[in-house]
This record gives sequence, structure tokens and C-alpha cells, in this order.
Amino acid sequence: MSEAASVQATRATVGDSEFDRDTAVTLREPGVYDIDLSAGWTIISAVNGGYLLAVLGRALGDALPHSDPFTISAHYLTASQPGPAVVRTEVVRTGRTLSTGQASLFQYDEEGREVERIRVLASYGDLGALPDDVRTTARPPAIPPMEQCFGPQDGPAPVPGSSAITDRLMLKLDPATLGWALGSPSGRGEMRSWFGLADGRDHDPLSLLLAVDALPPTAFELGLSGWVPTVELTVHVRSRPAPGPLRVSITTRNLAGGFLEEDAEVWDSADRLVAQSRQLARVRLG
Repeated sequence: MSEAASVQATRATVGDSEFDRDTAVTLREPGVYDIDLSAGWTIISAVNGGYLLAVLGRALGDALPHSDPFTISAHYLTASQPGPAVVRTEVVRTGRTLSTGQASLFQYDEEGREVERIRVLASYGDLGALPDDVRTTARPPAIPPMEQCFGPQDGPAPVPGSSAITDRLMLKLDPATLGWALGSPSGRGEMRSWFGLADGRDHDPLSLLLAVDALPPTAFELGLSGWVPTVELTVHVRSRPAPGPLRVSITTRNLAGGFLEEDAEVWDSADRLVAQSRQLARVRLG
């Protein structure tokens, strides 16, 4: 049986998958949600920023009258750890087509004091109600067929900086962006990959929030290694993705002062640009 057929035979569904279970929040009281952040989405010991954004996105989708994130901007204040967390939401404004809210995720320090980990501001609407008119000069990234690309399982050793999260993803990286894994980074600051969830779950707007922050950092292709923590991340969700794997392209044009930007595009199997993002991240030089 082929890899694709094997995934199809065991495919999880939206609402009944590891991603759904691990991003599920429990309403404690109006505007307050509890969650146990899963260790399955960690990079080294910190929880992945895209997974965290999906957690907050799910809470806001419950708190607001509209369920689909259109734009969500997050500031990462301190590194989140696996374990209990509290999400507090606030409805800022509600309208006929868009609603705006904010949310923060808190954990507790060793003395039992609340520490804010991440704060977001977002606008939600109904992606299904958008008109079909598309006028664009954007084109899908040129990525070789999946069978010609490589994932973490294809290497002789774990990808530097990777950990539990790689077991939950289907990543097939473009060989042209894998120079860093062979000790010869290109210096171009590009990363491209086929992307999916390992259990075969199809994508929805919430999983797009994960997709923009799930690839190895472009800093690797710039000849840098180690953790590249996100300072700020803004995601625009443009459409509900069609079933099937996504293609993610991330580029960095400017590393200066110990910070770089990553611009991401996410394309679905119908060749539609379904999400865009920009993040500012810190790098360790020298």
C-alpha cells in the first residue's frame, strides 16, 4: 500500500483528530476557558507558536458570534510550557459580517502567580459567505512532487531543533531548501514543503494557523541554527481549504539586528491561496 493510500485508510476527520482534541478548550465561565497544553506540539521544550495560535483561535471562535478567523495577530510574551493554561477572551465589537475580539493565554509560575504567555487581537467572519471573485497575480510555489521531497523521517538523524511536533505532522520538504540539513545552507532564506497532519485530517481555518508556523525556520538556510522564537505573528485566512495536502512557502528577505521576518503563503490542493502570514522572530547570532 502506498503512503498516500495508507494515510487515506486511517484518515482522521475534522472534529475527531489529535489536533482537535489537543486544541479543545473547556468553558469555565463566560469568556474564560481552561486547557491542558499538550507536550505533543513542542519544539525542544517550548510549545509551538502555531499550535498556541490555534488554541486561542478556537476559544475566540466560541466566544464570538462568527466562527472563522479572518485575521489574527499575536504577540508572544513568554515561552509556553506543556500543562494547564487559562484563556481569557473579550468581545471588542460585533457586526453583521465581522466580529472582533481579543484573548490572552496564561500559565502559572513556581509561586502560583499568573504569567501571560501570548496575547492576540482578531477579527472573525464567515468564510463560506465570501464572494467567489478572485483577481490575483499570486502563483502557487514550485515544489517537486511529494515523492521527490523529504521529511524528518528520511534523515539519518532528527532535524536540529525538532522534537515531538514532527511526529504529528506530514512534512515533505523541497530538496532545494534542504541545504542546511546537509551542512551546505543556500543562504537564500527560503523554506518550502508539502504539509499535512500525520493522522490524515483535512484542513480547516484553524489548522491553517498551525501551518504557517510549522516548517523549519528559514534561518537554517541562512546558515544559523538553534531556536528561533516568534515575537509577533499575523495570519490572514483567505478561504476554506480544499481537501488534500497543503503547500507552504516561507521566505526571509531581511535579517538585521538579530531579528528576521518570515513571510508565508499557504496553498491548497485546488491551487488557491488560502492563508498568508508574516512573523517577526529573534535569532541568536555568533
